[in-house]
Amino acid sequence: MSAERFEKKETIDLRKKYIGPSCKIFFSHDPIKIVRAKGQYMYDEKGQRYLDCINNVAHVGHCHPDVVKAGAQQMELLNTNSRFLHDNLVLYAQRLQATLPDKLAVCYFVNSGSEANDLALRLARQYTGHRDIITLENAYHGHVSSLIDISPYKFHQLSDTEQNQFVHVASSPDVYRGKHRADHPDPATAYADEVKDIINKAYKKGGKIAAFIAESLQSCGGQVIPPVGYFQQVAQHVREAGGVFIADEVQVGFGRVGSHFWAFQLQGEDFVPDIVTMGKPIGNGHPMSCVVTTKEVAEAFMSSGMEYFNTFGGNPVSCAIGLAVLDVIEKEDLQGNALRVGQYLTSLLEKQKEKHLLIGDIRGRGLFVGVELVRDRLKLTPATAEAQEVIYRLKEQHILLSADGPHRNVLKFKPPMCFTTEDAELVVEKIDVILTELEEALDLKLNNTLSVENESNKRKLLTDENGHSGVLHSKGSRQGSPQQTKQSKRLRT
Repeated sequence: MSAERFEKKETIDLRKKYIGPSCKIFFSHDPIKIVRAKGQYMYDEKGQRYLDCINNVAHVGHCHPDVVKAGAQQMELLNTNSRFLHDNLVLYAQRLQATLPDKLAVCYFVNSGSEANDLALRLARQYTGHRDIITLENAYHGHVSSLIDISPYKFHQLSDTEQNQFVHVASSPDVYRGKHRADHPDPATAYADEVKDIINKAYKKGGKIAAFIAESLQSCGGQVIPPVGYFQQVAQHVREAGGVFIADEVQVGFGRVGSHFWAFQLQGEDFVPDIVTMGKPIGNGHPMSCVVTTKEVAEAFMSSGMEYFNTFGGNPVSCAIGLAVLDVIEKEDLQGNALRVGQYLTSLLEKQKEKHLLIGDIRGRGLFVGVELVRDRLKLTPATAEAQEVIYRLKEQHILLSADGPHRNVLKFKPPMCFTTEDAELVVEKIDVILTELEEALDLKLNNTLSVENESNKRKLLTDENGHSGVLHSKGSRQGSPQQTKQSKRLRT
């Protein structure tokens, strides 16, 4: 079968005709038509190669031959539902559980991260007998109705929709832009105390907490790394209120953080969630996911009297693919690669921060890295248009990167785990050139910034050498320049 059946324009026209208009596409003003992929590279219909820095679904690399072979071979033999006995299901559950703390012992296999998180809420509510959920500001947990309710990243876009009365939103534990920042003596406790306050307020109104749910590292929320100790304290508060802790590993699990297999383990060995959800990388692009929980939670779910059955969850093909993914991670030391390359990428980006005033913060673990762009390092004015300009300019140079966060100003690195140091060097080199040109266009220079600050002398800057006041804010926000107009148009597409 030919990889391309239509000219690109016809594909676009057919998509507009038959696909729902709310299903957005990358780079909508000039979308890319991808016809094949391999490793960390994707190829368009003309054979042009793109370096993929954003695809955390193709975890071990696009179309990895071992994963493709495992799926194809099992599909030739059998694919059926899990009501029949099959070794792949129990072999995979055994292998997966071996990567987790002993307490997390029971698996439920489903088909997507959304399905996993939806089931996690059901488990929590059945086990606790409570209904209320605490979620984080800017969180995203999936597209089904139950998860839109607990995803401020989504429901805050709906101006005519009221927040569900059973949902409570805690501040994102962001030590760069949040309420409690890196200069706070104990941001973990400060953010956890807010969760405790939410629990107490809900209780006074008759609410009872079923669960606190959080991505182990916030992705759509802007690559936020919670301070160590935060999850432990939140879990204590939630459990004392009769609730459970759900760790969403859909984006960041399976060795991406480098130092650990699961991102929740970054908090320390003394923290174990009650429920863990996983998806995206689990099948390297094959639709599968999983919920892992304790025996106590699983038994409570069974006591409801309702059988749980999922037609495709845990089928032999999915489990064969899941096993192959685990094999490749181990055989190719991809967790180790994430640690080494991720540290190298971060070090390269830190050097760029010393050079470019537009870079406000570099944060991440392993191959999960965020670069927050700001127009003003003191005010933290989001450089949203500049971030969009960076990703469009990179696309023109055949590098795929995305921007996210509540202000869409955080460049997100979450590439396939086979990403190399050479790939890191290439991307950072291109970003360096683009930021240099942007800063020149905005007349943003270190000496100029310091000169304006010294002349104005309106306030004393209690910051380090990376703190500078509003030159970008005053010059970079001028209306009507061709550069700004172009960026604004791109931002709306």
